[in-house]
Amino acid sequence: MNSTATVSEEKKKSPPIKVLSSQLREGTENKSNGKYECTIKRLGQETKTPLTVSVVWMQGTVIDVRSELNVVLLMDETGTFVVNGANSIPKGKPCLFPGNYVMVMGIIQALSPEPVLRAVKMADLSEGAEVLRRMWKFEVEDLQQTFME
Repeated sequence: MNSTATVSEEKKKSPPIKVLSSQLREGTENKSNGKYECTIKRLGQETKTPLTVSVVWMQGTVIDVRSELNVVLLMDETGTFVVNGANSIPKGKPCLFPGNYVMVMGIIQALSPEPVLRAVKMADLSEGAEVLRRMWKFEVEDLQQTFME
């Protein structure tokens, strides 16, 4: 494979986009080429163009852990969302305890009645949770305003 083909393939892969659960819940499903995507409204006033996402980065507080079902329920400031496959990701510092503040990168599986992700990565952010929780919406908005499709 030549370097041009490699660069072309890399451009097709989109990075995880920071989103809030409400954006996914209010988003529109797109199923094209066997890939599940969601079109969301960007946060902020500057850009009105919608954003299409399939891999997302979300942060929230662990509400419930169902290890036997391989499912975790999280809540951000706009609502709840479900993470499947939490037992299948590489283990680092254990973080799946109610009350912990965590980040999850995952692939969107469903939007309704609440967003569902298949976990790719999870990490404990509890140590700085107070500041991180307050800044999260601003981080999401900033990224969505500067990200170009």
